[in-house]
Amino acid sequence: MAKATRKQALGRGLSALLKDPENDIQSASDQNADKVVGSIVELDLESIAVNPFQPRSNFDDESLKELADSIRQLGLIQPITVRKLGFDQYQLVSGERRYRASKQIGLKQIPAYIRIANDQESLEMALVENIQRQDLDPVEIALSYERLIDEIGLTQEKLSERVGKKRSTITNYLRLLRLDPIIQTGMRDGFITMGHGRSLVNVDSREDQISLYEQIIGENLSVRETEARVRGYHNPSGQSQKQGTAGKPEIPDFAAEGLEALKQYLETEAKLAISGDGKGKITIPFKSPADFKNLIKRITGA
Repeated sequence: MAKATRKQALGRGLSALLKDPENDIQSASDQNADKVVGSIVELDLESIAVNPFQPRSNFDDESLKELADSIRQLGLIQPITVRKLGFDQYQLVSGERRYRASKQIGLKQIPAYIRIANDQESLEMALVENIQRQDLDPVEIALSYERLIDEIGLTQEKLSERVGKKRSTITNYLRLLRLDPIIQTGMRDGFITMGHGRSLVNVDSREDQISLYEQIIGENLSVRETEARVRGYHNPSGQSQKQGTAGKPEIPDFAAEGLEALKQYLETEAKLAISGDGKGKITIPFKSPADFKNLIKRITGA
């Protein structure tokens, strides 16, 4: 109990320090910066601006109300994170739900971790922290990955290390952004799953994507049924790759689906051939020695 009281008193002391114009901290090298940066400080809610880099754009009203009720009864257990913009001015890095819920119940102050960062660092912190901590929908995650690549300049390999996800996982999310915006909205609203979306990505025409999307909604198609419809779309005559042509043996479902997964994981046009006795061969092309090394790395994980 004494430890908690001491921590709260320290927070109040730091709040007073931050409101002193003669101790305006703008960089990590400024006097008293070491006392403030990384510490929990009680900040006025009015001094905190919403983060324009926030990847989450949908906030469920019901869950926000539940969080507000919890904060009213138990207090805010996890502080928000802010960055310092100027004298007594801050910007959210993470914790917008907690910030909104606290405002909703009329709190005047909120506990916060203070960081000092430039715009690019703030963008990266906000995107990475939200991807890791928040229950974002697949499209929001994809948009966050895209921003980290485009605006921060991370490669997919570096991004994989930064967020702790396999590169193939990141690639699958990014591919969702090829879908028509109507389908992206349907995924965000929960009408279809990411599995449905991954199937529809294989349809190039936006018009045909919408047609298949309407079939999924209207007939309540499963992901596997959607995959079958997409295969049928590519082979309307029924002469599919599975059925074979010119006497070639049929490629079974497991092989066709596995081949598509392999192409996505390796990001290359792998080919599959199956002989009459059921034995098969996978061919993986490469364009250069460097491309070959990358393929080996992805396959072996070494």
